[in-house]
Amino acid sequence: MADLPPDLPRLRTLEAYLVLLLGEVRAATTLVEKREAERQRGLQDRPLPPDWLLEQGLNRDGPPVQVHCGDCWNKGKRTRRLSLDKARHALTEGVKACGVCRPDSALGFLES
Repeated sequence: MADLPPDLPRLRTLEAYLVLLLGEVRAATTLVEKREAERQRGLQDRPLPPDWLLEQGLNRDGPPVQVHCGDCWNKGKRTRRLSLDKARHALTEGVKACGVCRPDSALGFLES
């Protein structure tokens, strides 16, 4: 092997340094594997998005604003889950259907 020191004390020092470095690399590898396992567990345990959402207006006592499909990118921040029956009921009661995700079409309502 080239570029290694020829004397025993420096070789032992180099060996000790490499053993220390290997321990640090193994510890870092273990930490990254643990983080990845936690990330995978988080993805598996993530709750499914709701099927239907009801968006409330600024006034919490006011009427609802829109009905959305659960995965709509256009949903507002003031939404709550809805069951299938309650989503249908809200649409028949005159709550506006989102123009992006079209829950009225997904629920089988015909356009008038």
